[in-house]
Amino acid sequence: MSSEGGIRLDKWLWCARFYKTRTLAADLCTAGRIRVNGRKTQKAHYAVKRGDVLTLPQGAQVRIVEVLAHPERRGPASEAAMLYVEREA
Repeated sequence: MSSEGGIRLDKWLWCARFYKTRTLAADLCTAGRIRVNGRKTQKAHYAVKRGDVLTLPQGAQVRIVEVLAHPERRGPASEAAMLYVEREA
């Protein structure tokens, strides 16, 4: 788990395996469907940091997750699950 700065929101969502493609993640960001710390963002390049809380749609449900780490690569699901912790609504 790399850098101490931020990582692009669309890249983090893709690496954490919330969305199948980075393009889909970017489209949801620019449509204002993703919230970071309770605020809508319309920028796929928003810098996500450790401790940020993301609210995002996934299928018919809305998920709330806290960012724990930055990925070095898009790995298997078991590796992706270590990037966040699920929160209750």
